[in-house]
Amino acid sequence: MRSFLKPVAGLACLFALATAGCSAGSDGSSDAPPAAPATPSGSPSTATSSATSYAPYVSATTASDTDSAGSATTYNLAFVISSGSGCTPEWNGTHDIDDSTVKSRVSQLTDTGATVRVSFGGAWGKELAATCDSAEELAKAYGAALDAAGSSQADFDIEGNELTDSDSVDLRSEAIALLQEERSDLKVAFTLPVMPSGLDSDSLALLESANNHSVQVSTVNLMTMNYGESYTGDMGDYALTSAKAAHTQLKEVFGLSDANAWRGMALTSMIGVNDVDGETFTLSDAAQVRSFAEEKEIAWVSMWSTFRDQECTDSSGSDDAATDCSGVEQSAGAFGKAFAG
Repeated sequence: MRSFLKPVAGLACLFALATAGCSAGSDGSSDAPPAAPATPSGSPSTATSSATSYAPYVSATTASDTDSAGSATTYNLAFVISSGSGCTPEWNGTHDIDDSTVKSRVSQLTDTGATVRVSFGGAWGKELAATCDSAEELAKAYGAALDAAGSSQADFDIEGNELTDSDSVDLRSEAIALLQEERSDLKVAFTLPVMPSGLDSDSLALLESANNHSVQVSTVNLMTMNYGESYTGDMGDYALTSAKAAHTQLKEVFGLSDANAWRGMALTSMIGVNDVDGETFTLSDAAQVRSFAEEKEIAWVSMWSTFRDQECTDSSGSDDAATDCSGVEQSAGAFGKAFAG
């Protein structure tokens, strides 16, 4: 996703799902099934009622009038990246990690009863794993950001060059494992690009790395967007096709049942006009994704982003994806309401 800067058999059952039992040969322990629906962290559930929560991406530094549309359960704070070439975390590369503006922003969001999840990475800037020298240093940087937001939820949005860099992928896995040793309540999500054919080899290698380092993964969040110019069909249908393909892969990677692979998945769409010509995600698509997510008991649905959840003015609208509006006809907050169900 944008920033504000312009199958492996026999792996340990480390997917931190609300499920009893693991695949054969697993040496991981499992949690007892909870009686309640999905928690605010977006953890999956065995409840019969809808376990799908709504967790949009928001600016960590600037409030939007549409943040509250849909009454989110969790807000994904975008994004924590490196301040430059070192291991110092910053919000969007512009605000210190303990900036008072962000603290105030977090307070406003959590006053609604929602929780916040710190999202590391994004499409631009340097994810901390690419600039920190050791797993210990990287874990400390991640921890500082989580503490600044008062959060026990971390989202790692890994794409582009960061996804193909095996060294930083392994360093990140090692650091997350260290952090979870220190913070037993830390819930970890990986946000990864997806195609209608599923996750690519780099994304699968990242999940294998997490497994190899004993990372407890709560959710794999699929970026159902920006498929490429060869995909000219319906964006809602593509989102569902991508989810189904990735579902098969998650079952294989983590040794999961059908139900638990769905419960360990999240879906994030780029609303309105996407970055690829011809791709437009409509309100009808949002309703389609929400209905599918409820049917499968997917952990959470999300969108990029609340500050785009409004119609463009004559001056801001164009054929290209805008940073502050959707590019389609809509009322303010309509996508948030559609995704919340």
